[in-house]
Amino acid sequence: MSTFALTTLFVVPVGSTIPSSGSGSTQDLTAGQVGFYSSSYAAVDATDIANSPYFYVAQGRENTYLQGSKRSDKIKGCPGQSASPPVAVKTCNSNVTEWYKVSGCATAANQITDITDWKVQCGEIVTVTLRAFSNYINTLYFNGFTRSVTVQAPCCDCGGDPCVDVDVNALINSLIVAFNKKAPGNNPDNVSFDSFFTFENVGGTILRIHGKPLTKYGQPCDVAAFPFEYDRMYFNSFVYEGPATTADFIVADACNIVATSSVIQNSSYPSGLSAEWKQAEINYYSYQAGYLKSLYRMGGYNENFESYVTDNIVYDSYYIRFNEYDKAAYQWGDYVHMDNIVIIAVPNEDASAGLSTAVSNVLVAALGPVVDNNECITTTTTTTT
Repeated sequence: MSTFALTTLFVVPVGSTIPSSGSGSTQDLTAGQVGFYSSSYAAVDATDIANSPYFYVAQGRENTYLQGSKRSDKIKGCPGQSASPPVAVKTCNSNVTEWYKVSGCATAANQITDITDWKVQCGEIVTVTLRAFSNYINTLYFNGFTRSVTVQAPCCDCGGDPCVDVDVNALINSLIVAFNKKAPGNNPDNVSFDSFFTFENVGGTILRIHGKPLTKYGQPCDVAAFPFEYDRMYFNSFVYEGPATTADFIVADACNIVATSSVIQNSSYPSGLSAEWKQAEINYYSYQAGYLKSLYRMGGYNENFESYVTDNIVYDSYYIRFNEYDKAAYQWGDYVHMDNIVIIAVPNEDASAGLSTAVSNVLVAALGPVVDNNECITTTTTTTT
Protein backbone atom coordinates (compact mmCIF):
# COMPACT_ATOMS: atom_id res chain seq x y z
CA MET A 1 0.00 0.00 0.00
CA SER A 2 1.38 3.38 -0.93
CA THR A 3 1.69 6.28 1.45
CA PHE A 4 0.02 8.65 -0.97
CA ALA A 5 -2.82 8.25 -3.44
CA LEU A 6 -3.46 10.68 -6.26
CA THR A 7 -7.15 11.47 -5.83
CA THR A 8 -9.47 12.66 -8.57
CA LEU A 9 -12.93 13.82 -7.53
CA PHE A 10 -15.91 13.99 -9.84
CA VAL A 11 -19.06 15.66 -8.49
CA VAL A 12 -22.00 14.89 -10.77
CA PRO A 13 -24.38 17.88 -11.09
CA VAL A 14 -28.04 17.53 -10.18
CA GLY A 15 -30.12 16.78 -13.27
CA SER A 16 -27.13 15.60 -15.28
CA THR A 17 -27.16 12.55 -17.54
CA ILE A 18 -24.55 9.87 -18.16
CA PRO A 19 -23.55 9.68 -21.86
CA SER A 20 -24.82 6.54 -23.55
CA SER A 21 -22.62 4.17 -25.51
CA GLY A 22 -21.38 5.63 -28.79
CA SER A 23 -22.60 9.14 -27.98
CA GLY A 24 -19.27 10.79 -28.64
CA SER A 25 -15.97 11.51 -26.93
CA THR A 26 -14.91 13.64 -23.98
CA GLN A 27 -14.95 16.80 -26.08
CA ASP A 28 -18.73 16.43 -26.29
CA LEU A 29 -19.19 16.62 -22.50
CA THR A 30 -21.01 19.69 -21.26
CA ALA A 31 -19.67 21.58 -18.24
CA GLY A 32 -19.90 19.32 -15.21
CA GLN A 33 -21.19 16.29 -17.11
CA VAL A 34 -19.49 13.02 -16.13
CA GLY A 35 -19.03 10.11 -18.51
CA PHE A 36 -17.21 6.79 -18.87
CA TYR A 37 -14.91 6.15 -21.82
CA SER A 38 -13.20 3.14 -23.38
CA SER A 39 -9.64 2.60 -24.52
CA SER A 40 -10.72 3.90 -27.92
CA TYR A 41 -11.91 7.18 -26.30
CA ALA A 42 -15.57 6.47 -27.08
CA ALA A 43 -18.37 6.78 -24.55
CA VAL A 44 -19.44 3.48 -22.95
CA ASP A 45 -22.21 2.54 -20.57
CA ALA A 46 -23.35 -0.51 -18.63
CA THR A 47 -24.03 -2.44 -21.86
CA ASP A 48 -20.48 -2.47 -23.20
CA ILE A 49 -17.99 -1.05 -20.68
CA ALA A 50 -16.81 -4.57 -19.78
CA ASN A 51 -15.69 -5.13 -23.39
CA SER A 52 -12.97 -2.49 -23.19
CA PRO A 53 -9.45 -3.39 -21.95
CA TYR A 54 -9.81 -0.48 -19.54
CA PHE A 55 -11.96 2.58 -19.01
CA TYR A 56 -11.51 6.03 -17.56
CA VAL A 57 -13.82 8.64 -16.07
CA ALA A 58 -14.03 12.15 -17.51
CA GLN A 59 -15.86 15.37 -16.68
CA GLY A 60 -16.46 18.41 -18.85
CA ARG A 61 -15.15 21.78 -17.67
CA GLU A 62 -16.55 25.27 -17.93
CA ASN A 63 -13.07 26.73 -18.34
CA THR A 64 -11.18 24.79 -21.02
CA TYR A 65 -8.40 27.34 -21.57
CA LEU A 66 -5.08 25.44 -21.59
CA GLN A 67 -6.83 22.33 -20.33
CA GLY A 68 -9.30 19.79 -21.60
CA SER A 69 -11.76 17.69 -19.68
CA LYS A 70 -10.84 16.38 -16.26
CA ARG A 71 -9.92 12.68 -16.48
CA SER A 72 -8.95 9.77 -14.32
CA ASP A 73 -6.18 7.31 -15.10
CA LYS A 74 -6.87 3.92 -16.72
CA ILE A 75 -9.03 1.53 -14.70
CA LYS A 76 -9.44 -2.19 -15.36
CA GLY A 77 -11.87 -4.18 -13.25
CA CYS A 78 -13.24 -7.70 -13.07
CA PRO A 79 -16.92 -7.83 -14.03
CA GLY A 80 -18.71 -10.41 -11.94
CA GLN A 81 -16.10 -10.39 -9.18
CA SER A 82 -16.09 -8.27 -6.06
CA ALA A 83 -13.07 -6.13 -5.21
CA SER A 84 -13.54 -7.00 -1.53
CA PRO A 85 -11.28 -8.65 -0.52
CA PRO A 86 -8.77 -7.21 -3.02
CA VAL A 87 -7.34 -10.66 -3.81
CA ALA A 88 -10.50 -11.44 -5.78
CA VAL A 89 -9.54 -9.02 -8.56
CA LYS A 90 -6.16 -10.62 -9.24
CA THR A 91 -7.64 -13.46 -11.30
CA CYS A 92 -8.37 -11.24 -14.30
CA ASN A 93 -5.30 -9.00 -14.12
CA SER A 94 -7.28 -6.07 -12.75
CA ASN A 95 -5.47 -3.03 -11.42
CA VAL A 96 -8.31 -2.25 -8.98
CA THR A 97 -7.45 -3.00 -5.36
CA GLU A 98 -10.60 -1.67 -3.71
CA TRP A 99 -13.95 -0.27 -4.65
CA TYR A 100 -17.02 0.50 -2.57
CA LYS A 101 -19.99 2.78 -2.13
CA VAL A 102 -20.86 5.16 0.71
CA SER A 103 -24.55 6.02 0.81
CA GLY A 104 -25.32 9.55 1.90
CA CYS A 105 -27.03 9.97 5.27
CA ALA A 106 -28.51 13.39 5.89
CA THR A 107 -29.09 12.98 9.62
CA ALA A 108 -26.50 12.06 12.19
CA ALA A 109 -27.46 9.74 15.03
CA ASN A 110 -27.15 11.03 18.57
CA GLN A 111 -25.90 8.85 21.40
CA ILE A 112 -28.54 7.24 23.58
CA THR A 113 -27.60 5.72 26.94
CA ASP A 114 -29.86 3.73 29.27
CA ILE A 115 -29.20 3.54 33.00
CA THR A 116 -30.77 0.42 34.46
CA ASP A 117 -30.43 -2.21 37.19
CA TRP A 118 -30.55 0.22 40.08
CA LYS A 119 -29.11 -1.06 43.39
CA VAL A 120 -30.09 1.82 45.65
CA GLN A 121 -31.60 1.54 49.09
CA CYS A 122 -33.94 4.05 50.64
CA GLY A 123 -32.36 7.18 52.03
CA GLU A 124 -29.02 6.71 50.26
CA ILE A 125 -27.19 9.54 48.49
CA VAL A 126 -26.88 8.88 44.74
CA THR A 127 -24.79 10.82 42.21
CA VAL A 128 -24.96 10.67 38.41
CA THR A 129 -21.98 12.13 36.54
CA LEU A 130 -21.97 12.78 32.79
CA ARG A 131 -18.78 13.43 30.87
CA ALA A 132 -19.24 14.58 27.25
CA PHE A 133 -16.67 14.95 24.49
CA SER A 134 -16.55 16.50 21.03
CA ASN A 135 -14.10 18.64 19.05
CA TYR A 136 -16.08 21.69 20.09
CA ILE A 137 -16.48 20.69 23.74
CA ASN A 138 -12.82 19.72 24.10
CA THR A 139 -11.69 23.26 23.26
CA LEU A 140 -13.27 24.46 26.51
CA TYR A 141 -12.91 21.51 28.88
CA PHE A 142 -9.70 19.63 29.58
CA ASN A 143 -11.32 16.26 30.24
CA GLY A 144 -14.68 16.74 28.61
CA PHE A 145 -17.76 18.55 29.87
CA THR A 146 -18.13 16.90 33.29
CA ARG A 147 -21.14 17.64 35.49
CA SER A 148 -22.83 15.77 38.32
CA VAL A 149 -26.18 15.80 40.07
CA THR A 150 -26.67 14.37 43.55
CA VAL A 151 -30.01 13.40 45.05
CA GLN A 152 -31.17 11.51 48.10
CA ALA A 153 -33.22 8.43 47.43
CA PRO A 154 -36.74 8.50 48.90
CA CYS A 155 -36.87 7.61 52.57
CA CYS A 156 -38.29 4.36 53.88
CA ASP A 157 -41.82 4.18 55.17
CA CYS A 158 -42.12 4.27 58.92
CA GLY A 159 -41.21 0.86 60.23
CA GLY A 160 -39.96 -0.24 56.79
CA ASP A 161 -36.86 -2.27 56.09
CA PRO A 162 -33.95 0.11 55.24
CA CYS A 163 -32.25 -2.66 53.27
CA VAL A 164 -35.05 -2.83 50.70
CA ASP A 165 -34.29 -1.24 47.32
CA VAL A 166 -35.78 2.17 46.71
CA ASP A 167 -38.73 3.13 44.49
CA VAL A 168 -36.75 3.46 41.23
CA ASN A 169 -39.46 5.45 39.45
CA ALA A 170 -39.37 8.16 42.14
CA LEU A 171 -35.56 8.18 42.09
CA ILE A 172 -35.42 8.65 38.31
CA ASN A 173 -37.95 11.48 38.46
CA SER A 174 -35.92 13.29 41.13
CA LEU A 175 -32.77 12.92 39.02
CA ILE A 176 -34.51 14.36 35.96
CA VAL A 177 -35.65 17.37 38.00
CA ALA A 178 -32.06 17.91 39.11
CA PHE A 179 -30.71 17.55 35.56
CA ASN A 180 -33.13 20.14 34.21
CA LYS A 181 -32.16 22.88 36.65
CA LYS A 182 -30.40 25.78 34.98
CA ALA A 183 -26.81 26.55 35.88
CA PRO A 184 -26.57 29.68 38.08
CA GLY A 185 -25.08 32.99 37.02
CA ASN A 186 -23.90 34.32 33.67
CA ASN A 187 -20.41 32.85 33.64
CA PRO A 188 -19.83 31.17 30.24
CA ASP A 189 -18.54 28.13 32.08
CA ASN A 190 -21.88 27.69 33.86
CA VAL A 191 -23.25 25.41 31.16
CA SER A 192 -26.45 23.54 31.93
CA PHE A 193 -27.08 19.89 31.17
CA ASP A 194 -29.80 20.84 28.69
CA SER A 195 -27.15 22.35 26.42
CA PHE A 196 -26.08 18.83 25.50
CA PHE A 197 -28.64 16.33 26.86
CA THR A 198 -32.28 15.48 27.25
CA PHE A 199 -33.61 13.00 29.81
CA GLU A 200 -36.47 10.54 29.86
CA ASN A 201 -38.07 8.17 32.36
CA VAL A 202 -38.82 4.96 30.47
CA GLY A 203 -41.27 2.64 32.19
CA GLY A 204 -40.30 3.76 35.67
CA THR A 205 -37.12 1.64 35.60
CA ILE A 206 -34.85 3.24 32.99
CA LEU A 207 -33.21 6.66 32.95
CA ARG A 208 -32.65 7.31 29.24
CA ILE A 209 -30.16 10.01 28.28
CA HIS A 210 -30.12 11.43 24.75
CA GLY A 211 -27.23 13.44 23.37
CA LYS A 212 -28.32 16.56 21.47
CA PRO A 213 -27.05 17.77 18.08
CA LEU A 214 -24.20 20.25 18.41
CA THR A 215 -24.58 23.87 17.40
CA LYS A 216 -23.06 24.86 14.06
CA TYR A 217 -21.43 28.24 13.70
CA GLY A 218 -21.76 28.92 10.01
CA GLN A 219 -19.28 28.94 7.16
CA PRO A 220 -16.81 31.64 6.18
CA CYS A 221 -17.00 32.98 2.66
CA ASP A 222 -13.29 32.42 2.16
CA VAL A 223 -12.90 29.55 -0.32
CA ALA A 224 -9.32 29.02 0.83
CA ALA A 225 -10.53 28.32 4.38
CA PHE A 226 -12.05 25.09 5.67
CA PRO A 227 -15.76 25.85 5.96
CA PHE A 228 -17.04 22.31 6.49
CA GLU A 229 -17.87 21.67 10.14
CA TYR A 230 -18.12 18.08 11.25
CA ASP A 231 -18.41 17.02 14.84
CA ARG A 232 -20.21 14.55 17.03
CA MET A 233 -20.75 14.31 20.75
CA TYR A 234 -20.28 11.15 22.77
CA PHE A 235 -20.47 10.80 26.52
CA ASN A 236 -19.83 8.54 29.49
CA SER A 237 -22.20 8.17 32.43
CA PHE A 238 -21.45 7.01 35.97
CA VAL A 239 -23.91 6.27 38.79
CA TYR A 240 -22.43 5.83 42.24
CA GLU A 241 -23.25 6.06 45.92
CA GLY A 242 -22.40 9.22 47.82
CA PRO A 243 -21.90 12.85 46.86
CA ALA A 244 -19.58 14.07 44.11
CA THR A 245 -16.29 15.47 45.32
CA THR A 246 -13.28 16.79 43.46
CA ALA A 247 -11.19 14.01 44.97
CA ASP A 248 -13.24 11.26 43.32
CA PHE A 249 -11.87 9.31 40.39
CA ILE A 250 -14.86 9.13 38.05
CA VAL A 251 -14.27 5.76 36.42
CA ALA A 252 -16.57 2.98 35.25
CA ASP A 253 -15.13 0.32 37.56
CA ALA A 254 -15.36 2.25 40.82
CA CYS A 255 -16.36 0.13 43.79
CA ASN A 256 -19.53 2.05 44.62
CA ILE A 257 -21.29 1.92 41.23
CA VAL A 258 -25.03 1.42 41.92
CA ALA A 259 -26.53 1.20 38.40
CA THR A 260 -25.61 -0.07 34.94
CA SER A 261 -24.98 2.34 32.05
CA SER A 262 -25.43 0.91 28.55
CA VAL A 263 -25.01 2.73 25.24
CA ILE A 264 -27.92 1.62 23.06
CA GLN A 265 -27.07 3.91 20.14
CA ASN A 266 -23.71 5.43 19.28
CA SER A 267 -23.45 8.90 17.85
CA SER A 268 -22.43 9.21 14.23
CA TYR A 269 -21.54 11.79 11.61
CA PRO A 270 -23.80 12.73 8.74
CA SER A 271 -22.33 11.77 5.38
CA GLY A 272 -22.70 12.99 1.84
CA LEU A 273 -23.89 16.49 2.72
CA SER A 274 -23.34 19.34 0.30
CA ALA A 275 -20.94 21.08 2.68
CA GLU A 276 -18.79 17.94 2.85
CA TRP A 277 -18.41 17.74 -0.92
CA LYS A 278 -17.80 21.47 -1.28
CA GLN A 279 -14.91 21.01 1.11
CA ALA A 280 -13.70 17.98 -0.87
CA GLU A 281 -13.71 20.04 -4.08
CA ILE A 282 -11.42 22.53 -2.36
CA ASN A 283 -9.17 19.85 -0.88
CA TYR A 284 -8.61 18.00 -4.16
CA TYR A 285 -8.63 20.99 -6.49
CA SER A 286 -4.87 21.24 -6.92
CA TYR A 287 -4.66 17.62 -8.11
CA GLN A 288 -7.13 18.24 -10.92
CA ALA A 289 -6.44 21.73 -12.22
CA GLY A 290 -4.41 22.10 -15.39
CA TYR A 291 -2.97 25.39 -14.10
CA LEU A 292 -3.65 27.99 -11.36
CA LYS A 293 -3.55 25.24 -8.77
CA SER A 294 -3.76 27.48 -5.68
CA LEU A 295 -6.89 29.02 -4.16
CA TYR A 296 -6.96 32.56 -2.82
CA ARG A 297 -9.15 34.60 -0.52
CA MET A 298 -10.13 36.94 -3.38
CA GLY A 299 -12.63 35.12 -5.59
CA GLY A 300 -11.40 36.88 -8.72
CA TYR A 301 -8.14 34.94 -8.53
CA ASN A 302 -9.94 31.59 -8.55
CA GLU A 303 -11.46 31.63 -12.02
CA ASN A 304 -10.19 28.13 -12.72
CA PHE A 305 -12.03 26.68 -9.72
CA GLU A 306 -15.39 25.09 -10.59
CA SER A 307 -17.89 23.70 -8.14
CA TYR A 308 -20.73 21.41 -9.17
CA VAL A 309 -22.20 20.86 -5.71
CA THR A 310 -25.80 21.90 -5.13
CA ASP A 311 -26.72 23.17 -1.66
CA ASN A 312 -29.00 21.09 0.57
CA ILE A 313 -28.48 17.90 -1.43
CA VAL A 314 -27.35 14.50 -0.14
CA TYR A 315 -24.79 12.63 -2.26
CA ASP A 316 -23.94 8.96 -2.64
CA SER A 317 -20.27 8.38 -3.37
CA TYR A 318 -18.29 5.67 -5.15
CA TYR A 319 -14.63 5.03 -4.37
CA ILE A 320 -12.19 3.21 -6.67
CA ARG A 321 -8.59 2.60 -5.62
CA PHE A 322 -6.26 1.24 -8.31
CA ASN A 323 -2.66 0.91 -9.39
CA GLU A 324 -1.00 1.86 -12.68
CA TYR A 325 -2.58 0.07 -15.63
CA ASP A 326 0.80 -0.37 -17.32
CA LYS A 327 2.77 -2.79 -15.13
CA ALA A 328 5.97 -1.68 -16.86
CA ALA A 329 5.63 1.60 -14.97
CA TYR A 330 6.70 -0.28 -11.83
CA GLN A 331 10.46 -0.68 -11.97
CA TRP A 332 12.36 -3.01 -9.67
CA GLY A 333 13.62 -0.03 -7.65
CA ASP A 334 10.18 1.43 -6.96
CA TYR A 335 9.76 0.24 -3.40
CA VAL A 336 6.75 2.48 -2.68
CA HIS A 337 4.17 2.68 -5.42
CA MET A 338 1.76 5.57 -5.72
CA ASP A 339 -1.76 4.41 -6.43
CA ASN A 340 -4.83 6.36 -7.53
CA ILE A 341 -8.26 6.98 -6.08
CA VAL A 342 -11.30 8.06 -8.06
CA ILE A 343 -14.24 9.43 -6.11
CA ILE A 344 -17.56 9.95 -7.86
CA ALA A 345 -20.12 11.90 -5.80
CA VAL A 346 -23.65 11.56 -7.19
CA PRO A 347 -26.89 13.18 -5.96
CA ASN A 348 -28.91 10.45 -4.28
CA GLU A 349 -32.23 9.21 -5.59
CA ASP A 350 -34.21 11.78 -3.59
CA ALA A 351 -32.27 14.64 -5.19
CA SER A 352 -32.03 13.39 -8.78
CA ALA A 353 -34.04 10.26 -9.52
CA GLY A 354 -32.14 7.58 -11.42
CA LEU A 355 -28.76 9.32 -11.52
CA SER A 356 -27.03 7.43 -8.70
CA THR A 357 -28.47 4.17 -10.02
CA ALA A 358 -27.19 4.94 -13.53
CA VAL A 359 -23.65 5.53 -12.24
CA SER A 360 -23.82 2.42 -10.07
CA ASN A 361 -24.96 0.27 -13.02
CA VAL A 362 -21.99 1.35 -15.14
CA LEU A 363 -19.48 0.78 -12.36
CA VAL A 364 -20.89 -2.62 -11.39
CA ALA A 365 -20.75 -3.70 -15.03
CA ALA A 366 -17.08 -2.69 -15.14
CA LEU A 367 -15.87 -3.63 -11.65
CA GLY A 368 -18.23 -6.24 -10.27
CA PRO A 369 -20.57 -6.15 -7.25
CA VAL A 370 -20.23 -3.20 -4.91
CA VAL A 371 -20.36 -3.15 -1.10
CA ASP A 372 -22.08 -0.23 0.65
CA ASN A 373 -19.81 0.82 3.52
CA ASN A 374 -22.36 3.04 5.24
CA GLU A 375 -25.50 2.23 7.17
CA CYS A 376 -27.81 5.14 7.84
CA ILE A 377 -29.17 5.29 11.38
CA THR A 378 -32.61 6.86 11.35
CA THR A 379 -33.28 7.08 15.10
CA THR A 380 -33.77 10.68 16.18
CA THR A 381 -33.77 12.36 19.55
CA THR A 382 -37.40 12.68 20.65
CA THR A 383 -37.76 12.84 24.39
CA THR A 384 -39.92 14.06 27.18
CA THR A 385 -38.82 15.15 30.59
